[in-house]
Amino acid sequence: VRLEESGGDRVQAGESLKLYCVVSGNFFSIYDMGWYRQAPGKQRELVASITYAGVPTYADSVKGRFTISRDNDRNIMYLQMNSLRPEDTAVYYCKANHRLYNRYTTPQDAWGQGTQVAVFA
Repeated sequence: VRLEESGGDRVQAGESLKLYCVVSGNFFSIYDMGWYRQAPGKQRELVASITYAGVPTYADSVKGRFTISRDNDRNIMYLQMNSLRPEDTAVYYCKANHRLYNRYTTPQDAWGQGTQVAVFA
């Protein structure tokens, strides 16, 4: 399983960005997915997650500003980020919980390499 993020950029506060996470390779099924971020000198934190059925959860810091979604047919997850703030500056990673071979395979997580988001005042 391979995850590839894209869409990161350097933007001014108040602007918007949309991040993409494409899942490729051989696998049985993808389950919960999520976006995480890690700012310099800080621990990686959950930004938003989404179930296979499309039920989202958000960190308090992004509620009302970010929207997570996914396309199960195309194996793509999105993160629409509006009203960006300097404190949103971080490397954003996507994660996918999946089974490789069949429904009896132990679920495991796969991570992407990250995409940089920089927000300046």
